[in-house]
Formats: sequence, C-alpha cells, structure tokens
Amino acid sequence: MSRWEPDGRRRLQEAALALFAERGFESTTAKQIAERAGLTERTFFRHFGDKREVLFGNEDAVTEALVSAVASAPQACAPLDSVAAGLQAAADHMQPRRESLRRHAAIIAAHPELQERELIKQASMSAALAGALRGRGVAEPTAKLAAEVSIAVMRVAFQRWLEDADDRDLPQLVREALDQIEVFAAR
Repeated sequence: MSRWEPDGRRRLQEAALALFAERGFESTTAKQIAERAGLTERTFFRHFGDKREVLFGNEDAVTEALVSAVASAPQACAPLDSVAAGLQAAADHMQPRRESLRRHAAIIAAHPELQERELIKQASMSAALAGALRGRGVAEPTAKLAAEVSIAVMRVAFQRWLEDADDRDLPQLVREALDQIEVFAAR
C-alpha cells in the first residue's frame, strides 16, 4: 500500500458504503474498509474515529456551508432570508452527492444506533445555526425556534430529494419547503 493516499478520506467513505451494502454495517470492519480503499487501517483511524463516523464525515462541511451563508448574508436581510440562504448553501453542497447520500440514508434507516447519531448531527447543526442567528441579532428563543424549524425544513426537503423520481434538485426542494412554511405561518 502506498504511503501517500490522494483523497484517502473520500476513498474510505466510498469503500465503506460499498461494503455496508454488500456485507451489512455490522459485519464490516474498519480494516476491511481500509483494504477496499487500498489504504491501511491506521490511515482509516487518522480520518475516522470508528466505522460509524465514515457515514457522518461530511457533516462539518455541510454545517459550515449553512452557518457561513447565514453569517455572511447582508445585514439588511430579514432573518428568514438569511436562513434561506444558509439552507440553499447546504443544499448546494449536498447536491452533487445524491447517489452516495441515497445509499448513506438507506444504511442509516436500517440501524437504530445510526439513526440516533443522525439526530445528534441534526441537533448540532441546529445549535450552530441558532448561534449564527444570534450573531445576526436574533434574540432567544426566536433563534432556537428558527434553527429547529430550518433543520426540519432541510430534513423534509432532503427526504423528498432522495425519493424524487423527477430528479428535481435539492435547492429547489428546500425553496418549496420554505414556501410551504411561509404559507402555513401566514394562516
């Protein structure tokens, strides 16, 4: 095995998804994932704490896209518009990985411990988003409520995107979900 691993993290993630689909999550080891990726087990553990983390290894980048877009929205922007910008940025970040995320979601859906980890990830994203909103001057509990609703919007749009036979893109589905929230709130 080579000492230098170009894009080793992505290779490990792809190998893990393939092995989880072939052998099942429980039956797959970190060593098998590393071997499939052409890397060492030591390299695996440099990138991930355990095999569960392979499935959640991109959450920081999605959260960063979300929070950064909210924080950098023009100050004159209404809070809902800054949240919409953040959700669009997160959706744009995920859009190119649709097939991988479909496999990822199927594995998570089949394992309660992974579902729990997914909920923890969503709570962390919500907390980061609430922090970004507070940084824009949105008071508590409004920042927390807006963040929780925003994560629910993303979750609903994401699920529709994975199941959508028409291949609509995730940013479009996020916008539709936000529009539904606005209609609901106006009633």
